[in-house]
Amino acid sequence: MKKTIAAVILPFLVLGFIGCNSGSGDKKNTQKQKTSEVLQKEKIEKEITKNVYPIPTSAQVIKMLTDLEVGYIIGISNSPENSKKYYTSAKRSINLGVYGADLSYATLYNISQEVIDYMDVIRNIANDLNMSKIYNAPLYDSIKKNFDNKDKLVKILTDAFNDTYAYMSENDQQTLALLVVGGAWVEGMYLTTHVSEAAYQVSGISKVLIEQKKSFDLYLDLTKAYIDDANIKDFVNNLEPIKKVYAGLGTSLTMDNIKDITTAISTIREKIIL
Repeated sequence: MKKTIAAVILPFLVLGFIGCNSGSGDKKNTQKQKTSEVLQKEKIEKEITKNVYPIPTSAQVIKMLTDLEVGYIIGISNSPENSKKYYTSAKRSINLGVYGADLSYATLYNISQEVIDYMDVIRNIANDLNMSKIYNAPLYDSIKKNFDNKDKLVKILTDAFNDTYAYMSENDQQTLALLVVGGAWVEGMYLTTHVSEAAYQVSGISKVLIEQKKSFDLYLDLTKAYIDDANIKDFVNNLEPIKKVYAGLGTSLTMDNIKDITTAISTIREKIIL
């Protein structure tokens, strides 16, 4: 995982920088050197971490659903037909995240035709966003080859999400990258709360939803630096219903809490896929 790589690489980069700047006998420059080292460390940390997918991917979340042995529901995902309505980069980015979650859902439940359909849709949107190299034939072949290995599938899909986020970040499209993450988070939550007509009765769903609160809080923190961007501001404003629900929660959920989360997510999701 890229987070692991960052954790390993960062100390060596920092030590290497410090080593290159040590050996000076001028005590007057000691404080200046230390300040420079701190600033350089912060710069390195920022460069490494900004390209790492910041929260658990929808593939990892949906894997929790398969572990709970919750059945697949046909028609719950965003229709591939809706992709024709997404003309702006912001809408395409948000729904690239949405369809990424839907692809994970179909893949981890071994729904072959829907995997093909969502790969086609994602490939088209990715092409519009100049990212056709990520969602390509080899990715589909890899998915098809590992249909019976859910852990491997999660890794394949997670790597695709990581590559998408990294590509956008490296090409000065950090705001669009955050929209992809946001879209995937919302759809992952939507699938989680709609896997049953009464999700609150499925043992384990409560735990999944509580864990997603941490991801949500982190996501809001990440958007703060870009809140002046109109697209980020609009998306964050759309998240207000779930923000209000999560603000009133404790460490466990009641049935009413889960119903409130379900309603909030449905409201948000309806807006972003239109």
